[in-house]
Amino acid sequence: MKIGCHGLVWTGNFDTPGIRHAVTQTRQAGFDLIEFPLMDPATFDSKTARAALDDEGIEATGSLGLSAETDISSEDPARVQAGEDLLNRAVDVLAELGSQHLCGVIYSAMQKYDAPATEAGIDNSRTVIGNVAGRAAEAGISVSVEVTNRYESNVLNTARQAREFVSGMTPPVGVHLDTYHMNIEESSMFAPVLETAAELDYVHIGESHRGYLGTGSVDFASFFKALHQIDYDGPVVFESFSSTVVSPTLTSALGIWRNLWEDGADLGAHANAFIRGHLAASASLRHH
Repeated sequence: MKIGCHGLVWTGNFDTPGIRHAVTQTRQAGFDLIEFPLMDPATFDSKTARAALDDEGIEATGSLGLSAETDISSEDPARVQAGEDLLNRAVDVLAELGSQHLCGVIYSAMQKYDAPATEAGIDNSRTVIGNVAGRAAEAGISVSVEVTNRYESNVLNTARQAREFVSGMTPPVGVHLDTYHMNIEESSMFAPVLETAAELDYVHIGESHRGYLGTGSVDFASFFKALHQIDYDGPVVFESFSSTVVSPTLTSALGIWRNLWEDGADLGAHANAFIRGHLAASASLRHH
């Protein structure tokens, strides 16, 4: 199992200095991998990133959220095609990095919608995700769809919806669970993990208020016990945001109206220890 950290804990600028800083900070905090936000994969410096990863001896994954202009759950063919093109470029970047995972809100725009998703829109989304997964599989990359809350998508808000969405896809598409979103939408932190045991391929760890782990209302003990029960062995990645780091645009999109941290180094080191501690405690249950 690889324990990772989202790059936006360290920097909001993924230019050459930003990439190197984020990779170095990830390794210094004790993580095994960094999750790069590939919001604009066309401008991402994969050569610098690959060199930094090799220098620090860690791995990378990639994630992104689509915009209204690249919304593959739209009924507008131009937007659907723009979204597919963007996701294909993200796959190419990750292949250059030697990465094995693409995840995030890649099935719709990351925004609050004014109406439920349409059947035609969901069909468009599934078709594109299937196409992208096929391209990714050729490069040894798995694709996972992140279950998010109702204010960030109208397509996948629960683990059950995600399991149904990816059902029957070839190559297989995984489910990506996030404790921050689960804490809003699910009835527990345990059952959704068991329900997606066969599909679960990626995990985000975030507190209810996106601050220091263990200071909010997320039932992490139940969640980690569930991961242990299904023998989950995929990435477990810490995610948190502060407007001291992320751009004003993302601050607005994520509703970061108050900051619960300013020191990413301290936050990251704490998260690494917190996650590893819970994993060790859950693993000890085999002796009970």
